[in-house]
Amino acid sequence: MPMQYELDENVAVLTFDDGKANVVSHTFIDAINEGLDRAEKDAGAVIISGREGMFSGGFDLEEFKKGPEATAALAVRGFEMLTRLYAHPQPLLIACTGHAVAAGAFMLLAADNRVGAAGKFKITLPETAIGMVFPPVLRELVDARISNRHKTRALIQSQLYDPAGAVDAGFLDEIVPPEQLQEHVMAMAKKLAQLPTGIYGQNKRDSRADALQRMRASLAEAAD
Repeated sequence: MPMQYELDENVAVLTFDDGKANVVSHTFIDAINEGLDRAEKDAGAVIISGREGMFSGGFDLEEFKKGPEATAALAVRGFEMLTRLYAHPQPLLIACTGHAVAAGAFMLLAADNRVGAAGKFKITLPETAIGMVFPPVLRELVDARISNRHKTRALIQSQLYDPAGAVDAGFLDEIVPPEQLQEHVMAMAKKLAQLPTGIYGQNKRDSRADALQRMRASLAEAAD
């Protein structure tokens, strides 16, 4: 999973492009963790971006085909990644460059600010459609970010949203023309990076403390 790490003034940019669906694999998760570690040392805000037309298509299904143990191992690491994103002490922004499916859509829910590229892109939680249940970590993110008006459609009915619909549902905060996406998100990140990092992180942790406690408890249970 090629991940490019760039520092623009005090904003760390993590850009993923595997040439395909930017699947959430072990390599992807390792790269996210490495990028966040670096950002905490040398940046004031973080942007996560995909390639043009594709943010992330979700978990690596090739890994899931290896059997229940491989599936569980990747899923737990993915849930740990989402929990870390949700608790990250710096402003965390996502430039949603295209499709965001399953774990890709949950990354949107875990970020502080989510800006999408306008276009014929799909944002969806397909778990019901593909026969999967939502574990506690994922339900916490849905409860935190998805509009009550959309919870049945998004969570239970696997509705496909276009970017405009994704704003209404709560996956995204706004959409902009694709050619403006990176510049727009960078301007937001540089502004947010001026906030005092320690206070930003403390207020984030305090405001999300109950949800994070439940998420981490479920992860600990899964690890037993």
